[in-house]
Amino acid sequence: MNEMGPPSQGIATKDDIELRLGAELEHLPLIRSLASSIAMRADFDLDMIADLKLAVDEACSTLIMRAVPETRMVCRFGLDKGELRFTVSVVTARDTPPSTNSFGWQVLTTLTDSASSWIEGHTGNGQASWVYVELTKRRPETSG
Repeated sequence: MNEMGPPSQGIATKDDIELRLGAELEHLPLIRSLASSIAMRADFDLDMIADLKLAVDEACSTLIMRAVPETRMVCRFGLDKGELRFTVSVVTARDTPPSTNSFGWQVLTTLTDSASSWIEGHTGNGQASWVYVELTKRRPETSG
């Protein structure tokens, strides 16, 4: 298991931003602030920025609680054609992604346009694997 980071998914655009930090709740304000700054730069309105910050917080909190102690969390922000994509991942000892029936997951799906979660690298023999949550938020189409 590569604790330095998950397998590279490739940088979609030259403007993608990746942040690697300890999987600790104390880092949430920094991640929310970065999400807000990126969304503002992309001309998202204030309500959409607030929704995105809450969703990013929920996704990160969910994964921090599943993280193997003393490991890193990898956050990637991508912006393409009015869509902001946020992917967060941590090393986990669990063999299942977060439940889509939880209250937290309902928050994610309410605040974003899409949310998904998956596990990579699980071998079924007690080895750690990477768990991911990916969110997308689209800026409304403007006519003009």
